[in-house]
Amino acid sequence: MSDDVFIQTVPEDPLIAPFIQGLFGEYRERYGEYFSSQPPEDDSVFSAPDGTFIVLLRNGAPIAMGAYKRYDEKTAELKRIWTHRSLRRQGLAQKVLLELERRAAEYGYQEVFLTTGFRQPEAVGLYLSHGYQPLFDTRLDPDVYSRPPYDGRLPFTKALTADVPVT
Repeated sequence: MSDDVFIQTVPEDPLIAPFIQGLFGEYRERYGEYFSSQPPEDDSVFSAPDGTFIVLLRNGAPIAMGAYKRYDEKTAELKRIWTHRSLRRQGLAQKVLLELERRAAEYGYQEVFLTTGFRQPEAVGLYLSHGYQPLFDTRLDPDVYSRPPYDGRLPFTKALTADVPVT
């Protein structure tokens, strides 16, 4: 839609506080206490110069978001790509993904890394359909990755090119 615009902000922005709560609420619904032993992420990692936090707005209201942080010198780690359930199936996560890739490439990162949870098949599908290489066996039942020696995360990587499409 022509009224959709990306803004760069911070996770503490009051405009997106309900959206952030929605993301973590959905994680709790899907995983319960599964990931509760992991320490919360320091939001400052999503700040410039090494990171970014973007929100897609429609008519001034958040409709999708995502972020990246430095994983290593040449790699950005994508995080918090999310769209509210009522807004899915519109290509919004794809828009966020492409915008994050574009910004990471523009900053000079050569590749991206991300993880998604074993109970997020729609995310797995999105990443596979956009050229992400799984660092796990996609032929196995994802529940396998919820048990030791695994930690529940499904990792992906993708090389960035200079011709990342503009969204």
